[in-house]
Amino acid sequence: MFFSCMAQAGGQIYTPLSASVRSVLQRSVSDQASPKLAFATQYEADFWLNEMSRRLQKDLPDTAFRSGFIKTVHYEATRAGLDPELVLALIEVESGFKKYAVSRVGARGYMQVMPFWVNEIGMKEHNLFHLKTNLRYGCTILRYYLDMEKGDLYRALGRYNGTLGKPEYPNLVRAAWHNHWALPRRTVSNNNIPSS
Repeated sequence: MFFSCMAQAGGQIYTPLSASVRSVLQRSVSDQASPKLAFATQYEADFWLNEMSRRLQKDLPDTAFRSGFIKTVHYEATRAGLDPELVLALIEVESGFKKYAVSRVGARGYMQVMPFWVNEIGMKEHNLFHLKTNLRYGCTILRYYLDMEKGDLYRALGRYNGTLGKPEYPNLVRAAWHNHWALPRRTVSNNNIPSS
């Protein structure tokens, strides 16, 4: 038995997908490759994982779970072409890192995914409270909205939350991203030119 936490987030709005978009999204949520973290060096991987773990300690006190959570966020975000720190900010705003969070409109889990997405692009046995499934859907959906909005994060976040055109939600996620999760990019290329 579990108790769900009411999340304050809105919900994605259902709009029919074209057959080609549905097919791409279905492939994206069904691919179950094993997580591999993508860092240039082991030092960068260790530094990022340790820093994110430190920042998440209050919300996720169990060390082993927190480590798996952070690795899964990094893998799913990177897989979808998203900044993992942005995804952490979105989770903070959407669910406050509560696995069983349910919004007033029925969005579920860490990334507050609306159940209609399972019918639209998944399989009926997909459980939106399962960590990897929730992150896979959430990252796939955010990537879809970013592509739809031609990279405009503000509009993509509004679509994700079902509040397109209203500034509150995109501003909350951006503030959480920049104030709590973003790390300075210190990577230097062979030409000594800082990269982002």
